[in-house]
Amino acid sequence: MVAELAVPDGLLLGIDIGTASAKGVLVSPRGEVLAKVGRAHRTATPRPGWVEHDAEAVWWADFRALSRELLDAAAGRPLAGLAVSGIGPVLLPADAAGRPLRPAILYGVDTRATAEIAELTAELGADAILRRAGTPLSSQAVGPKWRWLARHEPDVAARAELFLMASSYLVHRLTGEYVLDHHSASQCDPMYDLRAAAWAQDWARRVAPTVTLPRLLWPTEVAGTVTAAAAAETGLPEGLPVTAGTVDAWAEAASVGVREPGDTMVMYGTTMFLVQVLTNPRPHPGLWTTRGVDPGTYSLAAGMATSGAVTDWLRGLVGGDFATLVAEAAEVPAGSRGLLMLPYFAGERTPLFDPDARGVVAGLTTGHGRAELYRAALEGIAYGVRHNLEVMRDAGGVAHRLVAVGGGVRGGLWTRIVSDVTGAEQQVPAETVGAALGDALLAAVAVGLDPDVAEWNPVRHTVIPDERGTAVYDEFYVRYRVLYPATADIAHFLAERQRDTPAQNPASSCHQSHQSPRGAPLRDAGEARAGGER
Repeated sequence: MVAELAVPDGLLLGIDIGTASAKGVLVSPRGEVLAKVGRAHRTATPRPGWVEHDAEAVWWADFRALSRELLDAAAGRPLAGLAVSGIGPVLLPADAAGRPLRPAILYGVDTRATAEIAELTAELGADAILRRAGTPLSSQAVGPKWRWLARHEPDVAARAELFLMASSYLVHRLTGEYVLDHHSASQCDPMYDLRAAAWAQDWARRVAPTVTLPRLLWPTEVAGTVTAAAAAETGLPEGLPVTAGTVDAWAEAASVGVREPGDTMVMYGTTMFLVQVLTNPRPHPGLWTTRGVDPGTYSLAAGMATSGAVTDWLRGLVGGDFATLVAEAAEVPAGSRGLLMLPYFAGERTPLFDPDARGVVAGLTTGHGRAELYRAALEGIAYGVRHNLEVMRDAGGVAHRLVAVGGGVRGGLWTRIVSDVTGAEQQVPAETVGAALGDALLAAVAVGLDPDVAEWNPVRHTVIPDERGTAVYDEFYVRYRVLYPATADIAHFLAERQRDTPAQNPASSCHQSHQSPRGAPLRDAGEARAGGER
């Protein structure tokens, strides 16, 4: 436990561990970003449906490298606090000392526990899980992955005493404290009781009987301070306060002031992600309902399996740079001259929860070129955003304010298409650096600096929907909603055949952008493409 801290005067550090890269920022107490750093890293896919990270070689190595770069940028100026975030929910089993027992099993992109999802749902009851945990079991859930581990790697499961995620692993390495924030815990379905804000001890014991569950804190609470050993490894000052951390998308939402009821973040990244703040839980079978970043808040969340990953794949297929493709697509009228795309190239998460959904391009002719295909991809993703926003509304959530974040906001075409498709305005903040900036803001809150989000990251401009474009997209959206059920049986048949005959060149899959050599310099992906990390 940490003693109450005096309000400090110093710089804030924020570091985020993403799927394909890690990023860090150094920020002044007033929110001025003084330095940005990043590193690409490797995501392992040892088998079809498996997606993993080596915690030591990826998370800790990246953290150490980025922290030293940020300290160099600080040039000896004092530090006030540090917060970390990361991909989640993930499963990293560890021994009593916090040493990983195997690579971390990642969030919903890892689909190995399909049988265990069905098994646990039958054991506990789908309605009971929705009422208590807030979210149906899916590939996103941690509980089924624990059950998979016990079944397929029983020696590892038997030796597991701690349960870590990307953020809590780093907090443990830095401070020695074994904690997890309430938001991350609320994604550990079915192990957390959403309304009680506590571990669901009986269900947790059912899936992870050997594990001591971590102490729960809010992301804005200090978990501990940097130990002498961690200071020696990272260069950070001993005694620096470290917050509990959280999942990256929620840190990113905090970075743009999405903290009030009705605020909704639309994150344009490798995957598309939406987070809406609530005052009361609103469980829905097509969404994730979680605890929020701040005490007393909840959130509705939605996530598409691909978005920037599709545009990245398409660029590799048709050639050209992103700036050229965006410019060409901007000359194509709404509706892509009669093309309609389902962007389910890696299955789909919300609201379908169908890992066997597949991409479809309808209406293709020899008269279509790469410009129409690229625009159809952006429009298909925008239809998915509209679908998720409609399900959020059906669940009782109301999006009073949409804030666009992520690399895909640059250039303006994608955000304009999304606003036209949804008929909704989107605010674009001055800084879209992402979760790392949110980490710095949460660190400022934790150490008592009371940051003004409007000062830290003001709105730069607002995207206004064009009624003419919306009228066109309304007609296409109706067909978009019909296309998935009309082709689902075919997609499932093809997905099964794909499992029987895995691709000869895994690097050509939608995980292509995850295969950068570890430690390679990270280009600012948002400058060139509609992409990011999730």
